[in-house]
Amino acid sequence: MDFIFRDAVETDVDDLLLLENQCFDGDRLTARSFHWMIRRANASLIGAEQAGQLTGYALVLFHRGTSLGRLYSLAIADAARGEGLGRQLLQRAEQQAVGRDCAYLRLEVRPDNGAAIALYERSGYRRFAQVDDYYQDHAPALRYEKRIVEHARLDSRSVPYYQQTLEFTCGPACLLMAMKALQPARSMGRGEELQIWREATTVFMTSGHGGCSPQGLALAALQRGFAVKLLVSVSGPLFLGGVRSDNKKQVIRLVHEQFCDALQTAGVQTLPNRSLNLPGLLAEGG
Repeated sequence: MDFIFRDAVETDVDDLLLLENQCFDGDRLTARSFHWMIRRANASLIGAEQAGQLTGYALVLFHRGTSLGRLYSLAIADAARGEGLGRQLLQRAEQQAVGRDCAYLRLEVRPDNGAAIALYERSGYRRFAQVDDYYQDHAPALRYEKRIVEHARLDSRSVPYYQQTLEFTCGPACLLMAMKALQPARSMGRGEELQIWREATTVFMTSGHGGCSPQGLALAALQRGFAVKLLVSVSGPLFLGGVRSDNKKQVIRLVHEQFCDALQTAGVQTLPNRSLNLPGLLAEGG
């Protein structure tokens, strides 16, 4: 009988715990952990069902801002062993990771878990490290990795490289590369690098010249004719913790407020970074 694969839900937690206790002697996930993974974690918990019974699961964790996914746990009921379920769960874990823009999937496995090691190595995972004293019983872990995106998308965009010429112009250099990718005829040079910095700088930093705020860079892109949507992880002004003088802090706050007012006047949408949808942005041509 074929397996049915679906996202785990909270009513599965009791069955997940039975699987956990059956498959692992230690380092077990708790009911609280399963509830967290299902409701709130940046994760994918895939359940495998056969004849109405939960027969296995795979748990994949994701980290915002990285191209790495982590296969945290994979469990198969004794009654379902020998039917290829481990391979199928692993494939679906990889599919979930690709869907979250991961290029690599990593995992840890005990050295004495020969069946799991054989599965991973047959599936293209390579061992790259050993972590001592990893498990609850002080056993080491073998760390494996697989590149799950082998080829660039046919519709991927070529982004040229521009090396920043000053230590405080990383933001302008990134913006130059992004604009060049969207408009290949554009030139990239130190003159515009400095001009963008002048437009986007927060004036002060810990020492030396100020860095650029995301709001300032968004305005610089807008002024050059690009459609802009700003995603930020910190809503307030940056670099305040790096200056001691109250006067400098006031200047940074004032510059931030001016940038925000200008963005609001221009109708630029500002969103928290958790709403970032890279596949959607790429589909729109971004």
